[in-house]
Amino acid sequence: MVAEDSVLLREGLVGLLGRFGHEVVSAVGDAQALVAAVEEHAPDIVVTDVRMPPGFQDEGLHAAVRLRGKRPTLPVLVLSQYVQRTYAAELLDSGDGSGVGYLLKDRVGQVEEFVAALHKVADGGTVVDPEVVRQLLRRRRDPLERLTPREREVLALIAEGKSNGAIAKELVVSEAAIGKHIGNILTKLDLPPTDQTHRRVLAVLTYLRA
Repeated sequence: MVAEDSVLLREGLVGLLGRFGHEVVSAVGDAQALVAAVEEHAPDIVVTDVRMPPGFQDEGLHAAVRLRGKRPTLPVLVLSQYVQRTYAAELLDSGDGSGVGYLLKDRVGQVEEFVAALHKVADGGTVVDPEVVRQLLRRRRDPLERLTPREREVLALIAEGKSNGAIAKELVVSEAAIGKHIGNILTKLDLPPTDQTHRRVLAVLTYLRA
């Protein structure tokens, strides 16, 4: 079955799959219909986009993750414009990792390439675009690896609830030096721009999760 909010692309996929001898049991345009259609038709494979109504964010991919949670062996091939890293990781980790694929629309060079990927996923294989792999590896990298040993030490003391002055006293450096270290830490952790106190809290949470 096919889940794609763009009518033209949805009908194009239906026609393309028909040409290669596949029967499309259902073609839907939103995530809710995707879940309902899988329950009704129990397809051999689902081909879905990521962004769908009503929010056009990650509804399609989120629905695919939920479906794999209920049906771990359901083959799912995501065909999308971009990488939604959170749910992409969940999808690729779902079940035993077999029968799943994530391809970027702009990087599928030939129809035969897409159909071959479809067959591989339907047969229990895994097909992942190299760009998806690159972005997921970047996401899973230790967020603290960019920090120097001294910056890690400062962050650990922040996590203990110590003030800049107390940290400076413990490390026998000036408070200005601690302020500079903290500025570097917040920058290297790519924390969203907000007030300094909130950013310190986010830095501590990042440290505790690492």
